[in-house]
Amino acid sequence: MDQIPQIIGAILILTAFAAIQRHWMSPHSRIYLTLNLIGAAVLAGVALDERDWGFFLLNAVWTLVSAWGLARAVRGRTASTAHSSAPDH
Repeated sequence: MDQIPQIIGAILILTAFAAIQRHWMSPHSRIYLTLNLIGAAVLAGVALDERDWGFFLLNAVWTLVSAWGLARAVRGRTASTAHSSAPDH
């Protein structure tokens, strides 16, 4: 039973990864970023509880990067739009 959160977190991240590989969604889509955010947050929580510091670091950073990307997507800015609006030098 204690492995269920790990499995759920992993399934969420792997679902997002598979969807990107199959071109079913964009890496900037809210769904992709949300799957990564929730999956990594669950795995970070499990790692913190088990004091697995390397796994915690990986998933904490994954969570933060996903949250940052999702915040940008919600505001309507993706990395590609941010770069395309930059002046050419």
